[in-house]
Parts: sequence; C-alpha cells; structure tokens
Amino acid sequence: MRPFSIVLLVLTSFSSCSDKYRAFQNRYNHKSVDGKPDYRDLDYWASHPWKWDPADSVPKPLLHQQRDSVVDVFFLHPTMFVLKKYRKKWNADIDDHYINAKTDYSTMLYQASAFNQHARVFAPRYREAHINAFFSKDTTDANKAFELAYQDIKTAFEYYLKTWNHNKPIIIASHSQGAKHAERLLRDFFENKPLGNQLVAAYLLGWPVPKDYFVTLKMCADSLETNCLCSWRTSRKGYVPFYLKNENGNAYVTNPLNWRTDDTYATKYENKGAVLTKFNKIYKYTNDARIHNGLLWIKKPKFPWSFLYLSRNYHVGDVNLFYVNVRENVEQRINSYFLKYPAK
Repeated sequence: MRPFSIVLLVLTSFSSCSDKYRAFQNRYNHKSVDGKPDYRDLDYWASHPWKWDPADSVPKPLLHQQRDSVVDVFFLHPTMFVLKKYRKKWNADIDDHYINAKTDYSTMLYQASAFNQHARVFAPRYREAHINAFFSKDTTDANKAFELAYQDIKTAFEYYLKTWNHNKPIIIASHSQGAKHAERLLRDFFENKPLGNQLVAAYLLGWPVPKDYFVTLKMCADSLETNCLCSWRTSRKGYVPFYLKNENGNAYVTNPLNWRTDDTYATKYENKGAVLTKFNKIYKYTNDARIHNGLLWIKKPKFPWSFLYLSRNYHVGDVNLFYVNVRENVEQRINSYFLKYPAK
C-alpha cells in the first residue's frame, strides 16, 4: 500500500454536476443481495453497452466523428466515497444512491466517455474504499477495504470475460483508486497470460505505477505501441505534493501530448482539446506538458476564468485536460493493434 501516493479526489471540477446527482438519484432504487453486487444485473454497471449511460456521451464538437465498437474498454472509476461523515466506514455500499449518481454524472461523463469512439465501455460499480483508507494509520483495515473493492472488480471482470468479451481486444482504462485496482488486474489477468495478447493498451491515470511492479508488461514507448501501459499524474510546474516527495521518480510517466516517456517538452499547441465542466465545449491549447521526476508538470491551464483556479494539483484533470489527445490516441492504438493482430 502506498498511502502517500493518492490525492483527495478534488470535487471542484465535478461540483457543477451536484444538481444532476440529486436529480437522478431516484433512478437508483435497486437492492443487492447481502450487500454484494450481482453483475448479471445491469444496475451494477455504471456503464454497459446494453443500456444508455453518461459514458456514451460525446461532446458536440466531436459528434461528426465516426463511431464503432471494434474493441472493449473496461473502465475503473476513481474514488467517489469521500464525505467526511463516513470516514470511519471503510467501504461504500454498492446501492448508495448518491455515490452511484455522482459516479455516473462525473467520472463516467467526463472521463470514461473519452474512450467511447471505437469501443464498448464496461464500467462496474464496486464497493470502493473510502478516501480515508489511503491515509489511515490503520493499515490492516485499510488493506481489507482495498481488498474488498478489488474482489468486486475481479468478479466483474471475470463475468465480463465469460459473458460478453468473446475474444475482443481490450483496453483497460482507470483513474485514481480505479488505477490502483487496475494495475493489480493487469498483473493477475494479463501479464504473462494468454489474455495479454488481447490488451490493446492500459491507461492507469492518477496513480503511480512503480517501475518494478510489472516484470514483462512495459510502458508504451510512443503513440502507436500496443500490449503496453500509459500512466501520468498531473500537477503545476514546480509543484510536488508533500506525499510524493519520497518517491524519487520511481513511477512510470507518459506525456499525453506527445506520448513519449522522456522529458521532451510538449507545447500547449500540441494539446488538441480539454473538456472541463461544460461537457459540450472543447478548449484547445489549455496547457503544455513535460515529464519531471515521476510527475507530469504543466503550466497553469488557460481557459475562461482560469485566473480564479488556484489549485496546483491537477489530479482531477488527468483525463479532462488531455481529453481530445486521449480520444485520438485510443484510435491510433486500436489501428496499430489490428495491424499487429489482423481481425479474423
């Protein structure tokens, strides 16, 4: 466990969705059996191709893009269970109406949708650990909380493989706590396993992937490589959060503007568009990017009223600030994958 490696999932960029969270809570009236998710039931999928959900959304400026579903995306969402009044409760209830609504109209809408152009998106609900588990001195119970969350994800993934995958190529996409679980999922199911050949790429964002965590699964060296992973954590140039000061650069980092893993600078003109609180608005050239000692450093993003945005930690924007670049890269890697493994 690396408690110093996670940031509180800042609610700033999702705060404009709070009315939606409340408005849509009444759609979540299903009840689990013994508190466990039943992944045969689509209610326990935040996103699934057999139903409409916010992960199916496309920003209006991108509606002209051709869409298909040649691969699957298995998306693991970040921590939504953050309210202080529940800090002594280790795991979220799977039927928590507020958390499920917030998940759908924040991370599904603003993050998972970046992967939907050429893929079916599967995103399981899971009994996520409370944000306090990352910082608690009670590491025994904290680890139990993460284990419970992972076992839900593992069960969901096994059911997905058995029921819906049918040997389709897979992209693993994740953020924050979701990325913590995704790295374990990759090690358990893909690394040195036959399923590894189905891996287009993995995007493990907002979470440090130690350089010694995997043996054979490697970083994607450019924008086209497949069967590999990408990872980054974003902060303002010159800023290192206190809980990361002891890492000493021991984390994989990808620059999502040029898809390099060295410190080659990418100017803001390589940023093809961010999606912020207004989902249907694309903001071009918001920021540059350069890798520095295990982090992705950017200058303060420029967008309307950005002078009021004082945070130096851009954890919540790991996908949003690079939305169009991520979306285009998914297409590039899919095309590259099918050149390597021609469809039968």
